[in-house]
Amino acid sequence: MASYDLVVIGTGPGGYVCAIRAAQLGMKVAVVEKNATLGGTCLNVGCMPSKALLHASEMFEEAGHSFAKMGVSVPAPKLDLPAMMNFKQQGIDGNVKGVEFLMKKNKIDVLKGTGKILGAGKVEVTSDGKSETVETKNIVIATGSDIARLKGIEIDEKRIVSSTGALSLEKVPEKLLIIGAGVIGLELGSVWRRLGADVMVVEFLDRILPGMDGEVAKQFQRMLEKQGFVFKLGTKVTAVDTSGKTLQAKVEPAAGGAAETIEADVVLVCIGRVPYTEGLGLKDAGVALDNRGRVEIDAHFSTNVKGIYAIGDVVAGPMLAHKAEDEGVACAEIIAGQAGHVNYDVIPGVVYTTPEVSSVGKTEEDLKQAGVAYTVGKFPFTANGRSKVNQTTDGFVKVLADAKTDRVLGVHIVGIEAGEMIHEACVLMEFGGSAEDLARTCHAHPTRSEAIKEAALAVGKRAIHM
Repeated sequence: MASYDLVVIGTGPGGYVCAIRAAQLGMKVAVVEKNATLGGTCLNVGCMPSKALLHASEMFEEAGHSFAKMGVSVPAPKLDLPAMMNFKQQGIDGNVKGVEFLMKKNKIDVLKGTGKILGAGKVEVTSDGKSETVETKNIVIATGSDIARLKGIEIDEKRIVSSTGALSLEKVPEKLLIIGAGVIGLELGSVWRRLGADVMVVEFLDRILPGMDGEVAKQFQRMLEKQGFVFKLGTKVTAVDTSGKTLQAKVEPAAGGAAETIEADVVLVCIGRVPYTEGLGLKDAGVALDNRGRVEIDAHFSTNVKGIYAIGDVVAGPMLAHKAEDEGVACAEIIAGQAGHVNYDVIPGVVYTTPEVSSVGKTEEDLKQAGVAYTVGKFPFTANGRSKVNQTTDGFVKVLADAKTDRVLGVHIVGIEAGEMIHEACVLMEFGGSAEDLARTCHAHPTRSEAIKEAALAVGKRAIHM
């Protein structure tokens, strides 16, 4: 029987990063992966392929609508969807091979098959009907999440699709109906809208992007509507009739009322994700779950069973790849007797649409609910020199600071490259910095990032360019 210091079940961003850090710390490590390729949802059917299609569709739209005004004359672009899908696949293959290389480099054994915990110290790996059991001092559950399903609406990944199917449609749908106005729905809606689909988004709540700053969500919704998105908020889809040539979705107000029928070629179900614990044997192993099916852990990622830990989407917290990675590193360090730690107050979130939306820390709604006195500094990209000359002026930066101490509590950005710009706010907040610290930090000119400095200046009512 093979024996290890650590066995990690799942090789998504949390799992493979945890395994690498543990190997760096001198442990003998194995990972268990049930899929043909490493990298989990993120690399194979999530973050990475969606970013490839977002980029490619953005270039398609730029060529069709923006080049001429910059003095670049090109023929009208033609969509070659199979070639675009091949571009996406090349990106997936490159990343997956990169993870395989990292496993070899760090001398981590890859056990192909489905992992089942037989109890503390034992993991059974089953592949093609054959099972082997390995011994290990520690186990980390990093099995991630799965798509959430709507009762009565069967996903076939052809006409009624999840995010997985929406990344591999064989043709551009004329009418795309998206159920759920969260990050994934808006990103995938952006892809197919740019490629020619009419996009309607139905959301149960009365707003898009639940959990994001309310002002940001409102302004961003207006930008998407200008791009052609149609939103039906406070609305639910109760059924989808698949018997005809086109899909017929029954839609009614969330609070109850008269139903209407919406026709669509493709329906994308995007109502969130749920922890994936199927087949892990957690009940028999005595591992406790919470009332939402997540693995319960303490502050050190330990479950109620000694030697069994859990990280990433399978535990509480935002279902974000970078949160899982940080937890993987911290968990490995704790197992090695070090002081691993994750600061959950400084985990950025990004919506990779055009423009992008990024956020870190508290929203205005969070601060009001907690009764925290705060000051706001805002600066629009219409007043930013670089954005003006590039004619990309949609959006703004908002900085929220403690009214007494000036410590930055949250930063929210809507604009081109917002996902790249948020990180100076993350570094500042990680070190407990103030709006004054940010305002007095020299920023290169002309850059979009100057808008962050100006928003920090605006906290003290002294923005220069506004």
